Amino acid sequence: MEELATWAGVTKHPHRFGGVGFQLNGTEIGHLHGDRLFDLLLPKSERDRRNEEGKARPHHRYPDSGWVSIYLNTEQDVAYALEIARFKYDQIKLKGEMKND
Repeated sequence: MEELATWAGVTKHPHRFGGVGFQLNGTEIGHLHGDRLFDLLLPKSERDRRNEEGKARPHHRYPDSGWVSIYLNTEQDVAYALEIARFKYDQIKLKGEMKND
């Protein structure tokens, strides 16, 4: 997940539930618990799509929320986490650009 911290504007912070949170412009992209569990908040349609594709799972504590969990057990899991984090990053960036127009 070190790669995420290299993206333009991304900052790392201690997360309120433990672990490390990644933010862009004060909005959370996701957070990492230890080095094996990454959580992200997505629109429910995107959450459903990522779960159906097998790239994420329902959140480990709040399965009916918009949150997803990705267990980082393989290189493919890390690739999925980065793919979904990039989606979230781009979404936050676009919202920020729309506010500035």
